[in-house]
Amino acid sequence: MTDTRYDVIAIGNAIVDVMAPCSDELIEELQLAKGGMSLVDADGATSLYDAMGPAREISGGSAANTLAGLSALGANCAFIGQVANDQLGEVFAHDIHAGGIDFDTPAREGEPPTARCLIFVTPDGERTMNTFLGASQFLPPAALNEELIASAGILYLEGYLWDPEEPRKAMRRAIEVARNAGRKVAFTASESFVIERHGDDFRALINEGQIDILFVNESELATLTGEADFDAGLAALQDKVPVIVATRSADGAVAVAGGERAQVAAQPVAEVVDTTGAGDLFAAGFLYGHAKGEPLETCLKRGSITAAEIISHYGARPEADLKALMAEKLG
Repeated sequence: MTDTRYDVIAIGNAIVDVMAPCSDELIEELQLAKGGMSLVDADGATSLYDAMGPAREISGGSAANTLAGLSALGANCAFIGQVANDQLGEVFAHDIHAGGIDFDTPAREGEPPTARCLIFVTPDGERTMNTFLGASQFLPPAALNEELIASAGILYLEGYLWDPEEPRKAMRRAIEVARNAGRKVAFTASESFVIERHGDDFRALINEGQIDILFVNESELATLTGEADFDAGLAALQDKVPVIVATRSADGAVAVAGGERAQVAAQPVAEVVDTTGAGDLFAAGFLYGHAKGEPLETCLKRGSITAAEIISHYGARPEADLKALMAEKLG
């Protein structure tokens, strides 16, 4: 992409993950939906934090995690997201800059504070996420740097951020800017509950040809299309979206593009420590390969490699040298 400043620019929630191991009994005691993601208010976030054991603070947010993986692989990336002018906002900005990602969205003054996701990790590595969106849901269209959006080969949008009104308007405008510049738009559905709330919007974007690359997991595909059968779900979308990427957890992933279908198995992992960010990093690996014009199967392999690295440790940001890992696994 010689005519681009960035390979990928993303818009998403600017969140700091607060992670702690816990027992299955605590999940039941707190009446949490194990393995899911729920939105909580400020009081709920406080009470859950009080119930946590010793925790680690690691910058997160779905789209930001994807950029962290892309940057580690060597892509040029930029992020647009809203933090507050507070301690966690500074943590987020520091971490994303340290990852080599451009981020210049001005911090928001006053309440609410920077978003945080309280993540309880059970012994089986499953993560139960409880998100207080805070300042991230007040990203206005005016915060967009349209010149930067037009300069990126791919605009990557996070479905989670579609819920609040201001960011939804911002993302609609970003899609318009990217498409007017002849760029690709990638979209991750994020979670089935997001589709349940905004499925009509997502289906309209798809039907209008606004989405070039769509990331879903198996349950999200079913929710989006109304098809319980996986292959029927893919068939319902394959003529409307140029590239569909569907992950199937331990059963690997499938991609469909231009009549071609590719499939890969999940990479073996010695121990699943924490599944937080697995889908985010899968998207990173796939998008890196796609931006380089690699074959569909190679893109999927890259995604499976980066996802496997993430679930082998706590946190949704890569710890291994992803370039070296790709060289080892892909040859």
